[in-house]
Amino acid sequence: MDNGMDTRRTTRALATEAVHAGRDDLAGLGLHAPPIDLSTTYPSYDSRAEAARIDAFATTGAEPDGPPVYGRLGNPTVARFETALARLEGTESAVAFASGMAALSAVLLVRGSMGLRHVVAVRPLYGCSDHLLTAGLLGSEVTWTDPAGVADALRPDTGLVLVESPANPTLAEIDLRAVAHACGSVPLLVDNTFATPVLQRPAEQGARLVLHSATKYLGGHGDVLAGVVACDEEFAGKLRQVRFATGGVLHPLAGYLLLRGLSTLPVRVRAASANAAELAARLAADPRVARVHYPSIGGAMVAFEVHGDPHAVIAGVRLITPAVSLGSVDSLIQHPASISHRIVDADDRRDAGVSDRLLRLSVGLEDIEDLWTDLDQALGTPARRPAPTEAVARG
Repeated sequence: MDNGMDTRRTTRALATEAVHAGRDDLAGLGLHAPPIDLSTTYPSYDSRAEAARIDAFATTGAEPDGPPVYGRLGNPTVARFETALARLEGTESAVAFASGMAALSAVLLVRGSMGLRHVVAVRPLYGCSDHLLTAGLLGSEVTWTDPAGVADALRPDTGLVLVESPANPTLAEIDLRAVAHACGSVPLLVDNTFATPVLQRPAEQGARLVLHSATKYLGGHGDVLAGVVACDEEFAGKLRQVRFATGGVLHPLAGYLLLRGLSTLPVRVRAASANAAELAARLAADPRVARVHYPSIGGAMVAFEVHGDPHAVIAGVRLITPAVSLGSVDSLIQHPASISHRIVDADDRRDAGVSDRLLRLSVGLEDIEDLWTDLDQALGTPARRPAPTEAVARG
């Protein structure tokens, strides 16, 4: 789809790209805010030309030249978000879907259609990603391994290597460059939801595919459900064909909200990360906390294991919201073993480091003292409050 945007690469900083990518053509159109195109279909008086464009899409999956054809094939508002996200991740293209799981499913379907149904994966992953692979719901077969075992786990029918770093929910980190090297010619997919391109750009470290649950930090306000895969144009064409055939399209309003969310992504991630680093340090010094997990690259996620009852902490928060999801401007807390990773076998959960006492905290933009006051009282019998510190706990 030709939306009239100049998609040439530049050397602009990430903060500048976050504000301007996907919007480069607006001034020339006499607009300031991106338009929302809610059309499901588009008129065409030249049916022969329309047939040729549809044939071209069926062959390559490339976005059709000229005006849009049909909402399931592509949408101008969604295309703006895709252009912007590709620029931020440093890839040729990006393809958006109705959810992160729809995006992952499309990747598996692309590889499966080529007879490459075997997946090598490293735990932990997001619980539903784990379940999708383990249950073989799309006809895939998975071999679970640690990062050092990726090369030995590859088979002739391996179509994908899947990792998440920092991982959900333990925040374990993987040497992406080393894993990409171990993959050889097999595409490496990195779930970059927690880090975002602000903290990490997996394509620069050898990943061919970068997955986001755009519901989280890319949207950033808890009001949009979406997924996106950043990749090269060849793979993007295949993903568009699967999206067209299966119907996992992103609604234009969601595309608009995501584009708006990207404009503040660097500011939100850095501010929330500062809060998270301070909370991680205070929790690490608290005798009621057994262990704190916080990634070396930073970020706005903190995981911690308590000596007491984790369910009592969930029930005790008043400012922080006890809810699934993450990446919003407000702070959320949940118990992975009960919710996000409940669908994963209990032994597999524990082997991946997801203990029954682990809590996952998505830190928002509230005042740090208000957040700590809420956590302090939710943890139970107050301990001596640690002095504020710049030290960051590493798990």
